[in-house]
Amino acid sequence: MNVEPTVQAKLLSLAAVDAELNRLAHRRRTLPEQQEVDRLQTERNARKDAAVAVEIILDDLDRDIRKLEGEIEAVRMRADRDRSMLQSGSVGSKQLTELQHELTSLERRQAALEDDLLEVMERREASKADHDHAGAQVSQVDDQIGDAVRARDEAIADIEVAEQRCHSDREALLAVFPAELVTLYEKQREKSGIGAALLQARRCGACRIELDRGVIARIAAAPADLLVRCPECDAILVRTKESGL
Repeated sequence: MNVEPTVQAKLLSLAAVDAELNRLAHRRRTLPEQQEVDRLQTERNARKDAAVAVEIILDDLDRDIRKLEGEIEAVRMRADRDRSMLQSGSVGSKQLTELQHELTSLERRQAALEDDLLEVMERREASKADHDHAGAQVSQVDDQIGDAVRARDEAIADIEVAEQRCHSDREALLAVFPAELVTLYEKQREKSGIGAALLQARRCGACRIELDRGVIARIAAAPADLLVRCPECDAILVRTKESGL
């Protein structure tokens, strides 16, 4: 294919735009701001799980407290009944002795239950503090996620502006080239990622391989408007003063 040297040289501008688009696409895929959002969301999930685990403990402790309070109330009512019977003076001596023994047992039982209740309530207080702390940590991470999302969105917006500029530049450049050359360039870019590159001294700017002297001699002897390809990667080689031919 024969293409005017000035038109061939513009392939380098097109390749530079495509290289920038590749860099922008890579940046979008590996955006540090997105990685920070993902990290914080993972941290939030872990902290939320911790808060839920404490909530389950609190529910269990609340159930234990209700049970103990119910048992204490039942013992208290039984003791009150026994005291009423003792104070009535209507019971015989044998029943009186039995009521006194039962009342003593009930008082010990009530004291033990109240000790158990106090212990459970102290555990609940500690768990409630853990729950409040876990909730505060979730809220803190939520705030950090909000900041990280804004930073990510700003970074993506910057990328989109740069991509739009590159696409505009690319459309303007494509209009310069013959359709056959565009097809060849696009096919090569799809195959290797680089459609055209500068031949700098003896090195291909696409695959970075140094060409042997025989190949360089043939390229040097080729007409200036002849489109030449790298024998290693098949990229279009653009010859300029930097090629040293």
